[in-house]
Amino acid sequence: MKTLSLFLLGLVITLSQPLWAEAVDVGYMEPAAEITAIVDAPPPPAASLSPDGRWLLSLERPALPSLADLAEPEYRLAGMRFNPRNQGPSQPRYLSGVQLIELDNQQAKSIRGLPRNLRVLSATWSPDSRYLALLQLEQDHTALWRVDVERGRAERWSKVKVNAIRGGELQWSADSQAVYLLAVDPKRGAEPAAPAVPAGPVVTEVRGRTAPARTYQDLLQNSHDEALFNHYMASQLVRVGLNNRIQVITEAKPYLGFSLAPDNQHLLTTRLTEPYSYAVPMFRFGRTSEVLNRRGELLYTVEQQPLADNLPIAFDAVVDSRRAIQWRSDQPATLVWAQAQDGGDPRQAADTRDQLLQLAAPFTAEPTPLLDMQYRFASMLSAEDGTSLVWERWWQDRQEKLWLLTDTEPKLLWQRSYEDRYGDPGTPLTRLDANGNRVLRLDDGAILLTGAGASDDGDRPFIDRMQLHSGETERLWRSEAPYYEYPITLRADGRLLTQRESIDTPPDFYLRDLQNGALTAVTQTPHPMPHTLGISREMIHYQREDGVPMSATLLLPAGYDKERDGPLPTIIWAYPREFRSSAAAGQVSGSPHRFNRISYWNPQFLATQGYAVLDSATMPIVGEGDNEPNDSFIEQLVMNSKAAIEAGVSRGVTDPERVALGGHSYGAFMTANVLAHSDLFRAGIARSGAYNRSLTPFGFQREQRTLWDDTDLYIRMSPFFHAEKIKTPLLLIHGAEDNNSGTFPMQSERLYQAIKGNGGTTRLVMLPLESHGYRARESVLHMLWETVNWLDEFVKNAEPRKTD
Repeated sequence: MKTLSLFLLGLVITLSQPLWAEAVDVGYMEPAAEITAIVDAPPPPAASLSPDGRWLLSLERPALPSLADLAEPEYRLAGMRFNPRNQGPSQPRYLSGVQLIELDNQQAKSIRGLPRNLRVLSATWSPDSRYLALLQLEQDHTALWRVDVERGRAERWSKVKVNAIRGGELQWSADSQAVYLLAVDPKRGAEPAAPAVPAGPVVTEVRGRTAPARTYQDLLQNSHDEALFNHYMASQLVRVGLNNRIQVITEAKPYLGFSLAPDNQHLLTTRLTEPYSYAVPMFRFGRTSEVLNRRGELLYTVEQQPLADNLPIAFDAVVDSRRAIQWRSDQPATLVWAQAQDGGDPRQAADTRDQLLQLAAPFTAEPTPLLDMQYRFASMLSAEDGTSLVWERWWQDRQEKLWLLTDTEPKLLWQRSYEDRYGDPGTPLTRLDANGNRVLRLDDGAILLTGAGASDDGDRPFIDRMQLHSGETERLWRSEAPYYEYPITLRADGRLLTQRESIDTPPDFYLRDLQNGALTAVTQTPHPMPHTLGISREMIHYQREDGVPMSATLLLPAGYDKERDGPLPTIIWAYPREFRSSAAAGQVSGSPHRFNRISYWNPQFLATQGYAVLDSATMPIVGEGDNEPNDSFIEQLVMNSKAAIEAGVSRGVTDPERVALGGHSYGAFMTANVLAHSDLFRAGIARSGAYNRSLTPFGFQREQRTLWDDTDLYIRMSPFFHAEKIKTPLLLIHGAEDNNSGTFPMQSERLYQAIKGNGGTTRLVMLPLESHGYRARESVLHMLWETVNWLDEFVKNAEPRKTD
């Protein structure tokens, strides 16, 4: 069987002839007006609370950018995409509006002097809440702006040009008199010119050294790429004062980031070091972490990590050096880090996997061990009195531990499966201290926990008070039907800032008094798409044939009457997820009380076109005991699909002869597999998927085995190798510039060729300038037009199937 499998792998080569001989330029099309209105509806605002709790900053984003935005210059280097013109991220998700709201009187305050074309990457509060620092994207640079909150006045803050190709890191000083950031060297020259003639071939070599790597995109290709990468990554670490004075702390180097110590006298910096690699992206490159003083003088080298191109592909694999290096937020200048005790390889037997250590300034002593961990270090959170919480996790078993560290022996607060949403105790609330450091919020020896509150009835967010010494928990508040309300932060006066919504009421911000339950509205948002108000939404529950509970969100057209209109054509949309237990797989996620904002990304918009929609249908892939989830991937997909169809049929809303299946990314992979191994559906929609797992040989999604560990598994799970069975019409859509690991555009091109060559029915739509998710308005509207036309032809208006 393995010999046959390897022979089949070779067939990939024979299917590589040019695809575009039959391509047709149809231009960008638009769907019906009611669908376009859904796309153009403004997204809900986000919010940021000032450190003193007085101001709410409301943040607005545009609905969708245009193709012209996506067509701006873009470089693709070392797994990163950025705009070389303004030294910012490629295709950024920016803020187009900011507004101040005083919480105590709910009065909005306008901000004068903002840039006319507001494109803000980030907005950061000063510790004293007097200022906001904004990073504004211009055409040819990224600028620093400052907002004086009391005056409601914005102005350009110095002439510094920010290096924001990785998002634009910025940190305020504790006294709120300056910000630290990475800036472009004003003396930097022009970018390196590409050689007219190559200097020679690009050669890479390995001699017996094991260096597996998943399928990454946008990697460095040659020495000119390296030169460009160094040119644009090089940044000066600078301090910009309120008086506009710029202090240059370091010369330009390829910095990944920096962090100011709580004492504001020490800086932790991390920069890339050569040699680089053409096989892995930037996050695997060598790096050096150092502690500098505010004059840029080296005080301590924390770690010199070499190129990490030989990590095992297991999800619990880590580098065999100091990692997760950070400042303790509760001490003036103390470093903490994790270090593997098993060589970073989860396949090695070890009682202790990771050790957490710390070292205080002046960094001349030996590091002090804080905690030996059975799993991998995940995160640490400290309070000002020396109390710390430390999380450790182990992916293979989905286990999590939480430790309490004080001046006594470490205490285990809980150990649990993090797959268990129903049993999730929550995440501790934090606050900003006087220096702007985020610390653990303590309440007389207790912590406050907030979480989704998952249950059989859906998510009901909560706040609990947990005594650290006893572990006893008291519930302070829980979201109540018919609303979905979740906490954002707790103010110093004890009032909770929340965001609240219901089925027909869009999300708004509220202040809730936890003592008496009094609720004060802070914002009032109009319904963004009133023409969809009649569409019904219901969370439904059902089981697959082996008893695993499942759920989906059922949407039905406005005015639909089951008795009058009968069963409807139906679309099922899903994304497979792996679980280590049936109990976790059957847990409900989501809430029936969320605002019914009709999505254009998922197929909810089809309810405007007469379809029943089973959205977010659970598609669990369970592997218990010694069995891995993917051992029965195909069988479970088909079983899940049958259960979802029957759920709609049993309610009288689904015509079993007119059902389609669809998904994006791994959901597209699912769709092609189900169509290859069953005849349950009349059509399929597969967007930006991967279909040939021999092209992702070192693992994919949550699969840790390689192609050479289990060749038959890779063949069995690849719809490409079963393309002759795909007779159900399949619409393939893919971003022509997809940079997601594994989902190369050629994945859809090759599956199209394979189905076409075997006499199937398929259509391939390649969206120019688009990556893994489609962002331009023109692209999204065309995607929806293609979807409606395909489903109308092959599902809604399908002829009855012929029977023997």
